[in-house]
Amino acid sequence: MDTRQWRDTIAAAQAGDRQALDELVAGWLPLVYNIVGRALNGHADVDDVVQETMLRAVDNLGSLRDPDSFRSWLVAIAMRQIRDRARRRSTEKLDEAAAHEATDFAELTVLRLQLEGQRREVAEAVRWLDDEDRQLLSLWWLEVAGELTRRELAAAVGISRQHAAVRVQRMKERLETSRGIVRALDGACPDLRELTGRWNGRPDSVWRKRLARHIRRCGYCGDARETVVPAERLLVGIALVPIPVGFTLSLAFGGKTAVAATSVGWSAKVLGALTKPAVAVTASASIVAGGAYVVTQPPDAPPPRAAVTPTATATSAPPSLPAAPPPSPSPSPTQPKADLYGSVVDAVDRAPDPNAEPAPLPHRPESGITSTGGAKAVMEHRGDSVTLSGQGYVLVRWQIAPHDRPGGLVMPTWTGLKGKLFHVASGGGRRMDDVVGDGSGRGYVTGMGGPDIGYTVLPDGTQQMWQNEYFYVDGTVTLTVNERGASYGLSVFPSSWNAVNEDINNGPPDGEILRYGLVRDTGKDDTPVPQYVTRATPADPATVPQDSRV
Repeated sequence: MDTRQWRDTIAAAQAGDRQALDELVAGWLPLVYNIVGRALNGHADVDDVVQETMLRAVDNLGSLRDPDSFRSWLVAIAMRQIRDRARRRSTEKLDEAAAHEATDFAELTVLRLQLEGQRREVAEAVRWLDDEDRQLLSLWWLEVAGELTRRELAAAVGISRQHAAVRVQRMKERLETSRGIVRALDGACPDLRELTGRWNGRPDSVWRKRLARHIRRCGYCGDARETVVPAERLLVGIALVPIPVGFTLSLAFGGKTAVAATSVGWSAKVLGALTKPAVAVTASASIVAGGAYVVTQPPDAPPPRAAVTPTATATSAPPSLPAAPPPSPSPSPTQPKADLYGSVVDAVDRAPDPNAEPAPLPHRPESGITSTGGAKAVMEHRGDSVTLSGQGYVLVRWQIAPHDRPGGLVMPTWTGLKGKLFHVASGGGRRMDDVVGDGSGRGYVTGMGGPDIGYTVLPDGTQQMWQNEYFYVDGTVTLTVNERGASYGLSVFPSSWNAVNEDINNGPPDGEILRYGLVRDTGKDDTPVPQYVTRATPADPATVPQDSRV
C-alpha cells in the first residue's frame, strides 16, 4: 500500500472532503487492524485499540504536513496505542474472560487466508511469542509482505534501523523455536503427550521453554520431516487478514457529544465532514451518518470463513435448549430409494424426557470396522484425524474442556466419504448440556461448562452432542478434529450393535446416568446423516458446511 498513491485523497480529507475521508478510512483500516490484531493476538482489546488509533488519526489529520509520510505516521500511532494499552493492563487485573471471548488472531489468519503447511505453522507460532516480540512481529510480518519498509518499522518502534535489525533477528530466532513447538504438538511423540498432560493448553513463556527443551533433547520431535523454509520466504505476498464482517468503528465521537468532541480538539472541517447526513459505501464498508464505520458483505462475496466466536450469553448462563425446528420434509414416495440417501440431515432437537425409553435400534449388517487409530483413537489436537473403513458401528466419545479454553466450538467434520454414513444413536447416559451432579465439579455446571470457567458454545443450528455419539459406516470416511476456539477432544472406537443397544438402554457401567439414550436410526436410507459431512477432501476440513448433503 503506497502512500504516494494516496496523496490527493489525504489532502482532500484534510480539507474536509467527506468522500475522501471515507476512502482513507476504508483503505487504511485493514492495515491498522492487522497490526493491532497480530500484536495483541486477537485479544478483546483489539477493537478498542483499533478504534482509538483511527480516532487519533482522524483527529490529528490536519497536523500531518507531508502526505507521503501518512503510512509511517499512522503505524506509529497504532504502536503507541498498543504500548499504552500494555501499560494500562500492567496496572489492572487482566480480564481473562474477555481474553477468552476474543477470536484468536492466529486462527483468524489461518482461516481467512486459507493458509496451509508451513505458512499455517508460522501463523500459529505467533501465539507462543511474548508481547514485545509479538508487537515487533506485527510490523515485520507486514514488512516481509511488502506493506511496510524497514525505515517505517524502526520509526514505529522508536529505535534506529541498526537496533531494529538486531531486535528483528532475535525475534525471528524465538519465532523459529515457536514453529518447532507447533510442529511437535502436531506430531505423535508419546513423551511429549505425557509432558503436555499437565499443560492447560494456553501458550506462555514457561511452557515455551519446557517444550523447547524437550524438542532439543528428543530425537523424534527434533527431526524435521521436511525442509524448514525460513519464515520470511513463507510470508512474502501474503495478503492482509480481512476485517471481520460486522466490525463496527465509531469515528465521529467515540460516544461523545458534538460539544464534547469539539472541546477535545476536533478539527472543525473534520467534525463537519463526519456529521454530514450521508452514507458512503466503499470497499465493502459503510460510513453512516454520525461516522459509524461498519464492515459489510458485498452482494457477490463468498460467505465469511472466520472462526466461530461465542455469543454474548456464553459466559453468563448455561446454553438453553434450542427450540425444535420444523421437521425435515419427507422424501417423495415415488423417489427411487438410492436417491433418498443423504437427503435427511441430523436436525436440532430437544433432550428427551429422562424416563422416555429409546425406540428399538435397527440391526444393520456388521462385517467389521478397521480404524487407522486402532481400537481407541484419542484425538486431542487440531488436525488429528482417523480414517474408518468397513461396515459397522463406531462410537465417538466427547470430552469438552472449557476449563482449558471456553468459547465458540468448531465442530469435527467427516470428509472423503465413499459409501454411506449415518448418525444412528446417542448415548452415554446424558447430553453434554445436562447438569452434571451438583454442578460443583471443577467449575462445571453442565458438560458444556459453567460461569466460573466459561461455556463451550456450539455454532447456531448445530445438534447438541451427547457424551457418546454412535454412527454406522458402510464404506470409508475420515473424521477430523477442528479445534479452533473452544478446547475439546474425541475418542473414537469401532463398536457393535450390542454395545450401542446396551448403552442407550442402560448407560455406561460407570458414571451418573441422567437419561436413556436416543435412537435416530430408521433402518433405511432416510436415517439422518451427520451435519458436517462431505464426499470431498478439502485442504481445511473445518470448511465443511453445516448442512452438507451427501
